[in-house]
Amino acid sequence: MVDQDMTANHPLLEVDGIKTCFYTVDGVARAVDDVSFDLKRGETLGLVGESGCGKSVTALSIMRLLKAPLGRTVQGEIRFHGQDLLRLSASRMRDIRGGKIAMIFQEPMTSLNPVYTIGDQIAEALTAHRNMAPKAAMEKAVEMLEKVQVPSPEKRAGEYPHQLSGGMRQRAMIAMALSCSPEILIADEPTTALDVTIQAQIIDLMLELKEDFDTAILMITHDLGVIAETARRVAVMYAGKIVEQAGVFSLFEDPKHPYTRGLLASVPRLGERSTGGRRRLREVAGIVPSLYDLPTGCSFHPRCPEAMDVCLKKRPDLLDVDNGHRVRCWLYPDQAAVVPERNAPEFREGTQR
Repeated sequence: MVDQDMTANHPLLEVDGIKTCFYTVDGVARAVDDVSFDLKRGETLGLVGESGCGKSVTALSIMRLLKAPLGRTVQGEIRFHGQDLLRLSASRMRDIRGGKIAMIFQEPMTSLNPVYTIGDQIAEALTAHRNMAPKAAMEKAVEMLEKVQVPSPEKRAGEYPHQLSGGMRQRAMIAMALSCSPEILIADEPTTALDVTIQAQIIDLMLELKEDFDTAILMITHDLGVIAETARRVAVMYAGKIVEQAGVFSLFEDPKHPYTRGLLASVPRLGERSTGGRRRLREVAGIVPSLYDLPTGCSFHPRCPEAMDVCLKKRPDLLDVDNGHRVRCWLYPDQAAVVPERNAPEFREGTQR
């Protein structure tokens, strides 16, 4: 019984200090730089940040879907059940990819094959990873479409991706990803292209299926509302690095990194105008730096309202500052014994929409 408990508490996935670079004619882009986190069975970890911060590249690194030599993971380990995925053979990784770790991509229309029916594409995963006969695989495909609440699943299984709406295609992607009962599901912006009503349905569906399959989810998004509704823990990324990591309630109630505070301040709140009057929305000043030419020191310092001299010179570490709440910032005593003078611009006010 002790061994079972230890197994249950041990992370399914451990991402340990990975660094992923893209080698182009313009130079080397450090898309993911010393990123670490873990994922336990049945939990949802949110990975949040602006476009271009490295969220999707982190997911592609885990799945080993980067096209070498242009992009490759050059440092760190990605351990699944203690086994480093980066050291596996291509054939062994194909067995894990889709069978044990599945991924829902941001835009299903570009991820689904336009010349194969939805049923054939789901069935293909079952024949490849579960060695099912074609007839049994197609029956299972229809069953999965029904499970994700696709109407008339027998009919939809025989249709092509362009014949389905955006919401139906996303449901089909979820059905395909969960058809082999993976232990980990990576969802890369699964609701971005959908309207608000369909977004809510897809999120509810994923949470319901997570409970049914006991699947761990890595939820990648820029939408803090999605994170608040789905995640247990949150990691905030900026310019290839995780700058803050905490439980979802701790992060929303007490954000510690200036970037996280800026993200939360930029989100309009329901009823705010009636209680506080008409106000301008806030935005994080400046733009995301180029991954080819990152600033010295802390990458966020050119946009930070609380930047100090040390921020321009030295990169901070990701330290535990409050019972599992980790932050990469010089504002905290463990990072700097002496706090220098602040010398950076404040957040700019944006226009109300």
